[in-house]
Amino acid sequence: MTANVGRSGPDVRSDCRVELELRTSGGVEFHLVSKVAALYGRDIERQCRSMLAEWGVLHCRLSLYDAGALSFIIAARLECALRRSGLTPGPSTAPLRPTADYPSHRDRLRRSRLYLPGNEPKFFLNAGLHRPDVVILDLEDSVSPSEKDAARILVRNALLTVNFYGAERSVRINQGERGFDDLREMVPTRPHSILIPKVETAEQVEAVDRCIREIRSSSDKLASDNDDAKRDIFLVPIIESARGGLNAASIATASPHIVSLAIGLEDYTADIGARRSKDDRESDWLRSQVLNAARAAGIEPSDSVFSDIADDAGLFASAREARDRGFDGKGCIHPRQIGIIHRAFAPEPREVEQAQRIVEAFAAANRQGLGVVALGSKMIDPPVVKRAERILKIAEGGC
Repeated sequence: MTANVGRSGPDVRSDCRVELELRTSGGVEFHLVSKVAALYGRDIERQCRSMLAEWGVLHCRLSLYDAGALSFIIAARLECALRRSGLTPGPSTAPLRPTADYPSHRDRLRRSRLYLPGNEPKFFLNAGLHRPDVVILDLEDSVSPSEKDAARILVRNALLTVNFYGAERSVRINQGERGFDDLREMVPTRPHSILIPKVETAEQVEAVDRCIREIRSSSDKLASDNDDAKRDIFLVPIIESARGGLNAASIATASPHIVSLAIGLEDYTADIGARRSKDDRESDWLRSQVLNAARAAGIEPSDSVFSDIADDAGLFASAREARDRGFDGKGCIHPRQIGIIHRAFAPEPREVEQAQRIVEAFAAANRQGLGVVALGSKMIDPPVVKRAERILKIAEGGC
C-alpha cells in the first residue's frame, strides 16, 4: 500500500507530493524529482532519510515530487505519509524558530483578520509581509475532510517556523472532536489565539478552554522550558447561526481568555434561509447582537468577511459601515483587502485631533482632582475619554 500526501503538477508551488511505500526488505529507496535537485537534492534526501530513521523505517520506497517546498513543508508531508501508513507519530522535525515566536496581547489591534487555507503552504510564506493584524491558519471550511490530517501537521509546522512579522498567529479549528484533535497538535506550538467556529452555546467555548488547559498542564514541554511560553492562548468564538445569536451574551463571557467575538455571515444567512446581500441588511439583527454582547463583555466585536475580492469600493464601504456601527475589525480572504480595511477603520484627522484634546484635557482635570471637565461646550466624562483613547489607539496602528 502506498500513502500519498501533497500535490504536484505545473500549477503547484511551494509544496511537494510524497509517495511512501513501506517494505519488509531492501533498505530505503529514495527518488526525487525537483528543479532544484542539483542545488538542494542532497539536503532534501538527508532530511528525508533522517526522518525515516527517527520513525524506525528501515525499508521503503519514497518518491518526492518537489515544487519548491521548504524543509518544514517536506517534513509535514512526509510525517503525514508515515501516519497514513499506520506508524506511530515520532518527534517533530520542525524547529521552533525565534522569528516565529513573539508575543501578542489581548488589547492589540485586530482590524484585519486574514484567512489562509491550512493545506496551501504557498499562502503562508509571504502572508506576514502584507501586514495583517491577524493571520488565521484555517483547518475548517477551506480544508476538505480527506485532507484534515495533512493540514493539521502542516499548520503545526508553520506555526513553529514561519515569520508572520508581528501578526497575531491564530488557528481556526474544526467543530467537535475533530477540533480537539486540532488543539492537541496546535497548543504546544504556542499560537496566540484559537478561533472556534459555529459556536451556539457557552458550553462549547468552555469545552475548548478546558481542553487547552489540560493539554498545557499535561504535555506542553515547551511551556515547561520557558515562562514566556506559558502566556495565555486567546479565544475568538465565531457566531454563525440564529441560535448562536440568541446566546451571544453568554458566549462572550464564557471564558476570561476570550478577546473578540466574530461573525460568520455566509453560514448565518444559510441558517435563516436568507440570500446574502452586499450591504448585509438581512444580518442586521445578528450583527447588533454580537456587537452589543462583545461590548458588554469588554471584548472586541469583529465583522464578517467581504467575499468579492475584486470589488475594492464595495469592501471599503462595507468596512467603513462596520467601523461606524462600532466593530473593531473585519475578516478578509485576500491580502489585497488588508490595506483597504485598515484605511476604512482609520479615524479622520479631525477625529484624531479631537481625541487628543479630550485625553489631554481629562488628564489635566485628573491632576487637579476633577472627575469631569468641559471641552468647549461638551462635558468630558470617562466614557468619552474611553472612546477618544480607542481612536488614538487605532490611529497609532497606521494604515
